[in-house]
Amino acid sequence: MKRLSIIFFLLVFITSCKQKSKEIIDVKTDETSDYLSFKNRDDQFTGGIKMIPITTDKGTFKVWTKTVGQNPTKKVLLLHGGPGMTHEIYECADGYFPQESIEYIYYDQLGSYYSDKPDDLSLWTTERFVEEVEQVRKALNLDSSNFYLLGQSWGGILAMEYALKYQKNLKGLIISNMMSSIPEYNLYAQEVLGPQLNPEVYEEIKMIEANEDYTNPRYSELLFNHYYTEHVLRLPVNEWPEAILRTFNHANNQVYVHMQGHSEFGITGDATLKDWDVKNRLKEITVPTLVIGAKYDTMDPNHMEWMSKEVQNGSYLFCPNGSHLSQYDDQKNYFNGIINFIKNTNSNSN
Repeated sequence: MKRLSIIFFLLVFITSCKQKSKEIIDVKTDETSDYLSFKNRDDQFTGGIKMIPITTDKGTFKVWTKTVGQNPTKKVLLLHGGPGMTHEIYECADGYFPQESIEYIYYDQLGSYYSDKPDDLSLWTTERFVEEVEQVRKALNLDSSNFYLLGQSWGGILAMEYALKYQKNLKGLIISNMMSSIPEYNLYAQEVLGPQLNPEVYEEIKMIEANEDYTNPRYSELLFNHYYTEHVLRLPVNEWPEAILRTFNHANNQVYVHMQGHSEFGITGDATLKDWDVKNRLKEITVPTLVIGAKYDTMDPNHMEWMSKEVQNGSYLFCPNGSHLSQYDDQKNYFNGIINFIKNTNSNSN
């Protein structure tokens, strides 16, 4: 009888465990099924792609977006850098967000490769781009119950400016690899990063810039082999991900040069962003904010840590192996940090 009792107990225990395991699997399957399903979505026909009309003073244009997955409380709009680069710089998000059931939206800003590219310099202003993001938000039904805005580099500038005007629409803000002051970025580039280069290389770069000979192939050669591989993406150029190379090939130089300028050692000349500075306004940002800095970045990581303390509800993610494109050269730290921020923000909002 004692033996039968033991056997009976074991059978009940095993059956219970199997049932619980099945319930866990069923829940996960349901979540995954919902996340991947296009049922009842208006973008099923295009596989998540929407060309969103953007109204400007110079007419109406269309911008390209692509939504991956669906989650009613976690939607991340990705703002690429440049200005004038593309969403392709973030394609590695495919390797991290889906397994966490985080919905995310690729987006080419006006002037970028997959969107309309009007030939009008008056359109390339920070203020107009902010209004563009707001129109994209409305078209995608994003609001404070679900809307996370992630901006990197120039996208970080745009994210900060958007938050300063429209933070009531945000659930969370992520500022990636971008300082809050261009004058301070210029000092960091010219006084810290430049002198770290081989002196002969740096002198040649400065000479080319002084002569404004930016189309000289030697300029690109020096930057790629000595600066970009140290501070933009810490891999030999022949090992750079194909998506990054595609982004460079698809860049809109008109937008980039007009706003950022030719030089990679700060923003100078007539570039419209050269005096941009919101460091004294960061305290106005009240939404949960994650600031991301990296040890080898073109941006000063100490400044970005300071930013995280200056906003009212901030946290800091440091990528010890990363540079400007930390989503590639310190990928696990980068995405795990963002995922944890989104999870924590969601938990705290419940």
